[in-house]
Amino acid sequence: MKKISFTLNGEEKEFVLDSADEKLLNLLRRYGYKGTKWGCGEGACGTCTVILNGKTVYSCITYAFLAEGSEIWTIEGMGTRKNPHPIQKALVKEGAVQCGYCIPGMVLSAKAMFDKIPSPNDLEIREYMDGNLCRCTGYEKIYTALKKVAESNAEGGK
Repeated sequence: MKKISFTLNGEEKEFVLDSADEKLLNLLRRYGYKGTKWGCGEGACGTCTVILNGKTVYSCITYAFLAEGSEIWTIEGMGTRKNPHPIQKALVKEGAVQCGYCIPGMVLSAKAMFDKIPSPNDLEIREYMDGNLCRCTGYEKIYTALKKVAESNAEGGK
């Protein structure tokens, strides 16, 4: 059994791998980080999206050992029920959350985008969110919410 350590949601953590080929998704879920969802297992739907060293990755196809020494963010690090992240607030306000299965990946993709481009234009929003599928809302409410976050960022977060 190999141990690895990385910063998870701002805290140093140590994990034991189940096997040399264990995927990051499985490791996170095994340790209780259930917000990272299993979707397709092929890196095609985005439900398992996490941020690894500032970039989004599909945790279902990323080997866990590659996380050694990295910084990872999951949905559990993005806010609470009482104090949601601005992205989460906007999605709820616009009615962009229905079944909620895709939302953790959507929020993390949006966070990675806003971290790099605080006030993205429509094309940048669509490009950054391209790897995340939603079968409930039809995307327009999601894009509307993200546009409002971008507008708020442009106004200085007012």
